[in-house]
Amino acid sequence: MNFDENIDRRGTLSNKWDSMERIYGVPSDTGLPMWVADTDFQAPAPVLSKIREMVDHGVFGYTDCDGQYKDAIRWWMNARHGWEVEADAIFTATGLCNGVGLCLDTFTNAGDGVVLFTPVYHAFARVIRAAGREVVECELVNNDGRYEMDFAAYDAQMTGKETMLILCSPHNPGGRVWTQEELQGVADFAKRHNLLLISDEIHHDLVFGGAKHIPMPLAAPEIMDRLLMLTAPSKTFNIAGLHTGQVIIPDPELRAKFKQRIAALSLAPNSVGQLATAAAYSPEGAEWADAQVAYINENRKVFDAAIAAIPGLKSMPLEATYLAWVDFSGTGMARSEFTARVEQTAKIAANHGTTFGTGGENYLRFNLGTQRSRIEEACQRLAEAFSDLQ
Repeated sequence: MNFDENIDRRGTLSNKWDSMERIYGVPSDTGLPMWVADTDFQAPAPVLSKIREMVDHGVFGYTDCDGQYKDAIRWWMNARHGWEVEADAIFTATGLCNGVGLCLDTFTNAGDGVVLFTPVYHAFARVIRAAGREVVECELVNNDGRYEMDFAAYDAQMTGKETMLILCSPHNPGGRVWTQEELQGVADFAKRHNLLLISDEIHHDLVFGGAKHIPMPLAAPEIMDRLLMLTAPSKTFNIAGLHTGQVIIPDPELRAKFKQRIAALSLAPNSVGQLATAAAYSPEGAEWADAQVAYINENRKVFDAAIAAIPGLKSMPLEATYLAWVDFSGTGMARSEFTARVEQTAKIAANHGTTFGTGGENYLRFNLGTQRSRIEEACQRLAEAFSDLQ
């Protein structure tokens, strides 16, 4: 578990490394990619061993590994999160964006409103709009650098056209781990407005310090009849390219409807993704995940200290994820200027805050899931790019 080992991903068809020049104008040879939410760490040994075993066997025929796969998921959710999951509740999607799309397709109609607490993961809005549904933005309250929810304001926004709510828990990009009280508030809001609730919990293993992630089924068990859970090993174990995530549906009626739609589309998971998931969700995988969280936590401290040293910049306290959300409003600069300094002067590719919806206008999102040396290099570059403020 040498997270300091620099792995060169350039020229490997990496979206994060090989596309940043085309998208951000940041040169691939000297730039630092801190945008796409994957890490620069090799997957844990049990995952690599399982894939090597499959390659060495050399036959990639139809495979029935559902039992092993679902048993591992159930073990992980119970052992790590205290959440008991039924095997029949687990469906596989080709990643969680696909999971959102399948839920929209199954449970909503064209023209329906889908509520997002913004700023939030940018792909949600993209999928909602592509499905012909309407994005309803309920802006989070920034209370002294900490996102909170204002349900009274959100109640006033509802028109009756809304049929679904997507919650990001833990929150991306703000890094919040929602409390029991906040999760109960979300559940009550969904009940008041008769909304199906998608709870995207893909970052649930990447939690720091004293924060405690609570799965929505444990936070508000009374809303099982409207709950659709999204989970995946992709962020925890850096296997997003295997495109394997889970839609977990506690309610039998919702489950039956989803199962029928999956059958109609003839969707089935791939065995590499399933068996890699089973290998990751293991005691050895858990040990690796804990070590990674500790490493990223140190990256967070280094990065936050550097940001705090630059007048006008402020990073939101990160309780979960490896994604730092940095506010540039204190510089007094226009968005175009601070973005140019990051991209053209510091040569860092970071996600533009505007893509996360209302409330993200003065922010950039930086991926801290990389080697410490690269974090230190990014800090130095940012300090130099904004040196006139110091």
